[in-house]
Amino acid sequence: MNLKKIANFGYGLLLLGLIAAPFLGAYPIFVMKLMCFALFASAFNLLLGYTGMLSFGHAAFLGGAAYVTGHTLKVWGLTPEIGLLLGTAAGGLLGLIVGFFAIRRTGIYSTMITLALAQMLFFACLQAPFTGGEDGLQAVPRGKLFGVVDLASDLTMYYVVLVIVVAAFLLIVRTIHSPFGQVLKAIKENEPRATSLGYDTNRFKLLAFVLSAALAGLAGALKTLVLGFATLSDVHWTASGHVVLMTLVGGLGTLSGPLVGSAVVVLLENKLGEIGHFLATLTSVDWFNTLGESVTMVTGLIFVICVLAFRRGVMGEIIAWLVRRRAGSKG
Repeated sequence: MNLKKIANFGYGLLLLGLIAAPFLGAYPIFVMKLMCFALFASAFNLLLGYTGMLSFGHAAFLGGAAYVTGHTLKVWGLTPEIGLLLGTAAGGLLGLIVGFFAIRRTGIYSTMITLALAQMLFFACLQAPFTGGEDGLQAVPRGKLFGVVDLASDLTMYYVVLVIVVAAFLLIVRTIHSPFGQVLKAIKENEPRATSLGYDTNRFKLLAFVLSAALAGLAGALKTLVLGFATLSDVHWTASGHVVLMTLVGGLGTLSGPLVGSAVVVLLENKLGEIGHFLATLTSVDWFNTLGESVTMVTGLIFVICVLAFRRGVMGEIIAWLVRRRAGSKG
């Protein structure tokens, strides 16, 4: 069985698991949150893993879209599909603005431009009246999809989110395997050579930036629709740090890496307290009860271990092992 068949089999199992998850005792809200962050990480990976551009400002696209969608649904009273479209468009527009400046520099200078512009948006959201300031936008209604499908039911909302996230992921897969995606890979590997072949690399990088930002915006819009609120934490620089962590832990430049990395980080953030309590009960060591208060420390430790022991990330190492095994069997 070749790697492509193994990957397709794995994605099929994952999809079946997600379809059955609500009936297997999984909490729909938690799984929906996980899917939103998986889409966020996949969008970021499209930019860094396949184009080679590091953005420390992706929280601007996630949070900006979250606020736009929340305002659209709560204040304007529009339908959820319009809220999602406007949120995605807002993410893409912010990506166009940030990308326009970021592509004019390379390396750390480009990265710092994305961080600076994202922080400007954070302070704008902090002071703007329509964002709710420090309180954020609360009690955002889900409404009815196309005026027919009532999203008040968590189960209905779950399958709507699943369909949207799967469609967005398939778009990312199609983009990567398209001629456009091949040019992005060429830019990452050797931009001067891509330029010498006649490609307008700045145009391709800007298109990749906008697409990545729009998909990140879709993730933020979905998150607001699911949870019913948008807060400053969505646009804070720590959200940008989290998506970098998710991508690197899972495996940079792999399609499955962001999915695994987001699952690891979100599970740690939400279930570490329960894991600590279980370990304390099992071992009678009270120290484990404090794990829930040390999420950042544990997450950082896992990141250090992955960097030292799994430099390609979890899925990157697994894929490399499968490649070596396949080459060994042929030899």
